[in-house]
Amino acid sequence: MAEQVEGAILQRDGCTYAVMVRSPAGLVTPELLERVAAIARKYHIGMVKITSGQRLDLIGVRAEDLAGVFSDLGTDAVRRTGPCVRYVRSCPGIRHCKNGTQDSLDMALAIEAKYRELPFPAKLKIGISGCPRCCGDSRTRDIGIMGSKGGWMVLFGGNSGTRPRFGDVLATDLTTDEVHDLLARLLEYFRTHAQPKERTSRFMERIGIDTLRHDLIDLIPYIALKP
Repeated sequence: MAEQVEGAILQRDGCTYAVMVRSPAGLVTPELLERVAAIARKYHIGMVKITSGQRLDLIGVRAEDLAGVFSDLGTDAVRRTGPCVRYVRSCPGIRHCKNGTQDSLDMALAIEAKYRELPFPAKLKIGISGCPRCCGDSRTRDIGIMGSKGGWMVLFGGNSGTRPRFGDVLATDLTTDEVHDLLARLLEYFRTHAQPKERTSRFMERIGIDTLRHDLIDLIPYIALKP
């Protein structure tokens, strides 16, 4: 059946689908934009929308056209929509923004390449900001990474849904290598201890920051112990 096609999202009308286009850190090339436009015309797709995760969404794909749309998009199609790393969102960072203090784009692209669509107990959204102005919505993402002049801050357990929650600050003034190490440890801890479909916000409400510090954070040598 068409609704079982991996990556196709059934829409409110019950008969058409949305197909997401991969755009790591919100970056797209002119060639990709031209191909998306050509696909929309070819299959008479009524809407192309930029999502909150900085991806393009082809909305209104007919069931009989799904195979063709996925084939034409190739590796640029998002094929997994279950409990996984959904996206890595980023601001322009120090490369382009006058307020940037860290290279958020480089960080986002590296994390996207390593973790995209990997399965976890629940979906994960990652927001990366190049400065404390937090244009990557780092405080309200499952994992937030925010730059400052002293390095990177890492937050965990944020959510912007029906029960909003700011992420807990786990560490500050980290180097880029330390962020990648902490992220790997943190994701493995979440994979091991979270319940099925339990988002990081509810996970942190259940276990508490003191448990996470005792089990993980206080054992990491480059993070200073809390007094």
